[in-house]
Amino acid sequence: MTPGDTVQAAGCVLWRTAPGRPRVLELCLVHRPKYDDWSHPKGKLKRGEDHLTAALREVAEETGYAARPGVELPTLRYPANGRPKEVRYWAAAALTGAFAPSDEVDRILWLEPAAARARLTQPRDRDLVDALLATRPPGTAPCP
Repeated sequence: MTPGDTVQAAGCVLWRTAPGRPRVLELCLVHRPKYDDWSHPKGKLKRGEDHLTAALREVAEETGYAARPGVELPTLRYPANGRPKEVRYWAAAALTGAFAPSDEVDRILWLEPAAARARLTQPRDRDLVDALLATRPPGTAPCP
């Protein structure tokens, strides 16, 4: 396979401070009914789109939230449908928005990091939670 055969995607580990508990960090997970899984918002790049633009677009489409990007997190590489896939991720602070269910994402959850790690379907996605916690988002207390 050539590098052009690799599926390019991007996403975010979307976070916020818990409503009414300003020092508590919450992460947003999306439920995809097609796969019946819980993951971070992500998706494939559109033609000519850069990774960060795609990541923020996917967050908006899947969660309904605008986001402010922060540090880039580790890139995940894995096979998907017989092809290599590469997903670049960023930490992103949730701004304004509201979730509306769709065929692609029917539910979201805002969970504290330990609960988010436990809920994520793919073990590789848990590494992104750890990477986000290592960056210690501004205004939040250290998390277990």
